[in-house]
Amino acid sequence: MITFKSKDDFNKMSKAGKAVRNIHEEVYDKAKEGVSLKELDLVAKKVIEASGCQSNFLGYRGYPAYTCISPNDVIVHGIPSDYKLTDGDVLSVDAGAIFEGLHADAAFTCGIGKISDEARELIDKTKYALEEAIKLVDIGQSLGTIGHKIQSIGEKYSYGVVKEYIGHGIGFEMHEDPQVPNYGEKGIGLKLKEGMAICIEPMFNLGSAETFLEEDNWTVKTKDGSLSAHFEHTIGITSNGIEVFTK
Repeated sequence: MITFKSKDDFNKMSKAGKAVRNIHEEVYDKAKEGVSLKELDLVAKKVIEASGCQSNFLGYRGYPAYTCISPNDVIVHGIPSDYKLTDGDVLSVDAGAIFEGLHADAAFTCGIGKISDEARELIDKTKYALEEAIKLVDIGQSLGTIGHKIQSIGEKYSYGVVKEYIGHGIGFEMHEDPQVPNYGEKGIGLKLKEGMAICIEPMFNLGSAETFLEEDNWTVKTKDGSLSAHFEHTIGITSNGIEVFTK
């Protein structure tokens, strides 16, 4: 669990966060019908190299790419492939970066071409859940309260709220304590402290919350084949308020 020891640590995470933002912007612009997932991963590679940062995805526990790119019924950890995007696809993109030892991590979901109304609403409500959760982040706030907000929004719209894959602390490692669930009870759980950094990342499915893991031991899909959406930001907690490093 990170505790910012100096303004320098804060600035390093901010630099990593800026690289992640730039990856998102470039990949979003290039994510068009006919473009392959491997081509989008190459875009991320070029952005990271130009930023003076390193990838925290490539090589992580043997992971083979710079991004996780998850189309349609893939919830998270999709390995970029030769699959070419088609009109109506729903695409989630998760990326991270390291600058001088400090990590940042974030994800977004978008539609390719003309998507269905239910797909658009799924994307919008998942993003909304993240935005509402971030509003609650403050010194002394409980993780249960944050998780409860995400869960309540997902359940309000009858989405499957993914519970097997959750947010996390972040700092000198990409995944640190504490765990940051997308569900919970108000007032329960660890209380946030000044100097902490966390990743909040709601994942909603259009159908059931149940998941299954592909044979590659990375790709996580919805068990019922329904669409999924995923949003994430890296947030630091300071005496002057919060900083969303990846926004």
